[in-house]
Amino acid sequence: MEKDNSYLPRLFSPLSNIGSTGAVMLNKVINLDTGSKLYAKLEGLNPGGSVKDRPALYMIKNAVEKGLLKKDGMTIIDSSSGNTGISYAMIGAFLGIKVKIYAPANMSEERKKIIRLFGTELILTPAEESHDGAIKRSMEEYKRGGKDLYYMPDQYNNPLNPLAHYETTAIELINQTGGNIDYFVTGIGTGGTILGVGKRLKEYNDKIKIIAVVPDNAMHGIEGWKYNYSFNFEGFDHNKIIDDFIEVDTEGSYSMLKRIIKEEGLLCGFSSGANVYGISMLANKYRGNYTTILPDTGSRYLSTRVFTEL
Repeated sequence: MEKDNSYLPRLFSPLSNIGSTGAVMLNKVINLDTGSKLYAKLEGLNPGGSVKDRPALYMIKNAVEKGLLKKDGMTIIDSSSGNTGISYAMIGAFLGIKVKIYAPANMSEERKKIIRLFGTELILTPAEESHDGAIKRSMEEYKRGGKDLYYMPDQYNNPLNPLAHYETTAIELINQTGGNIDYFVTGIGTGGTILGVGKRLKEYNDKIKIIAVVPDNAMHGIEGWKYNYSFNFEGFDHNKIIDDFIEVDTEGSYSMLKRIIKEEGLLCGFSSGANVYGISMLANKYRGNYTTILPDTGSRYLSTRVFTEL
C-alpha cells in the first residue's frame, strides 16, 4: 500500500517550528553573589527570528479558520515596528497570501530588507510620527479597502496576541525552570508578552511578581517599545497582572546589550539589553529567580549605531 505522506509539508513547515525555544541562565551579566539567578528565553530561535512569530501565527491561523482571511484576492494588512511585520511576511509567503505592512521609516535597514525579501509590500511612514503614525495610516488604508480586500490582525487589540503567550511561552518557561520563578520581567511593545505570560504564571503561582520594563523618556532608542503604553486585550486585565514597573535609560540598555553579546555569547537585539538591564537593577535590591525574554536576534540591527560601535 502506498504511504500517505500528505502530512509531511505540515510537519516540516517553518510554521510548525514556531515556539519551543530554548532558555539559558545568564551567569556573567547578573552578579550571582547577590543570590539571584536569571533565566532568559531565546526567542530569536523562532523561524522568523523573534518572539512575534507566536502571536502572528495565532492571529493568522484563527482568521483562516474563521473565514476572515482567504487566500484568493485578500491581503494581510497591519502596522509594525519591524518584528511582527517580518512574522506576517514569513507566514504570508508560506501560505501564499499577500501582505502589506506600514512601518516607521527609521526602522532598521535589515528589517526593511527582510520584509521585502518575503515579497511583502512595505509602506514607510514619517519617522517623527513614530509607530503611532504607522498605526494611523494602516487603519486608514484598511477602512478604504474594507474587509473583502484586507484582513487586519490588529496586534495592539487582538486578544489572540497575549493568548499565544498564555498558551505557549508561559508553559515553556514553567517547564524549563522547573517552576522556580519569583519574577517575570519584560518590556512593553504591544503588551502581549507580559500580559499573556504574566496571567499564566500568576495562575500557576500567585506569588510570582510580574514587572514591566519601560523607557524613561519619550525620545528613547529601544525599537518596538512605546513610552505611552496602553492595553486593550479582552480577558487580560493589566491591573491584575502587572505588579510593578521599572524605568530604564537607552544608554544603559545599549551597554547591557553589548555585555550580553560579548560576555554571554548571545547575539540579540535592543529590547533584550533593556530587559536584562532592568533586571540587573532589580536583582541588586530583591533576591530571587528572575525570568525574561530575549525577544529577537541581533542580526537585524547590524547597521545601527550600537552594533557598529561594538
